[in-house]
Amino acid sequence: MVKFDNTYSQLPENFYSRIAPDEVSDPEILIYNKELSKKLNVENWAEDILSGNVLPEGADPIAQVYAAHQFGSWVPRLGDGRAVLLGEIETDLGRFDIQLKGAGRTPYSRNGDGKLWLGPALREYLISEYMHRIGIPSTRSLSVCRTGEKVQREKAFPGAILARVASSHIRFGTFEYFTSQQDYKSLRLLVDYTRERHYKTAPNGIIGLYSAMIKRTAKLIAHWMSVGFIHGVMNTDNMSIAGETLDYGPCAFMDEYTANAVFSSIDHQARYAYGNQAQVAHWNLAQLGSCFVPLLAEEIGDEKLAIE
Repeated sequence: MVKFDNTYSQLPENFYSRIAPDEVSDPEILIYNKELSKKLNVENWAEDILSGNVLPEGADPIAQVYAAHQFGSWVPRLGDGRAVLLGEIETDLGRFDIQLKGAGRTPYSRNGDGKLWLGPALREYLISEYMHRIGIPSTRSLSVCRTGEKVQREKAFPGAILARVASSHIRFGTFEYFTSQQDYKSLRLLVDYTRERHYKTAPNGIIGLYSAMIKRTAKLIAHWMSVGFIHGVMNTDNMSIAGETLDYGPCAFMDEYTANAVFSSIDHQARYAYGNQAQVAHWNLAQLGSCFVPLLAEEIGDEKLAIE
């Protein structure tokens, strides 16, 4: 039986909100990743758990809070508006989050309904698993469940729940949130937590940690560019601190090279065009780097004191 070991939900409660997934009326598994389920030791999970109707033993469901630069504009408070993190499991391959996307409204939903319809759920399942298979770091997909309910967009679509697996769901925007709040105690906790979870071998200090984050991000973007992948919405809340491809919205692979190819209907300025991705990653990393300035000042001050 899978055992949860939930470390993120043990952080202070200003990091998240505790909330359970909404129940759905008639869950049905449409796609189930048997290979991944075996690696995670969750082969016995059925549609009741994968839809959020039943919480597995040891789960501690939360929605994480973060901020973001969205299309270059600052948004001081976002968060998981339609996703619930069930918890973390430890396996022979490492520690993984299991999250239900489309699980209903959370305190961060704003005007959204917290739901996901079937088309985007299937797209994320297919593309994330393809990315994994070709060796590009990515979140993975465990299952897609139909909910038996309708989701209203421009018309009514069949609702769905995507079970997503990630080495974590910590984002650039998570660091931005606490820095913008001038909550440097929480920022320090997040830095220490991130180092322990993702960067144990990184050089000491803020500069060492930040350099390791830059390298992972640079490698990820190089992978994207090498296969003609266009993420589509490289906002800072869609950038994983672990260097994994995160949030498959209006993404695509180019059939032929087109530097200005855009696959987001709201990206009117082509900010996130294929040819801009390296530049945007650099800009996003600069925003992340600015988050570390207060802590870096503390480290430099400590060094000066030690020398004196």
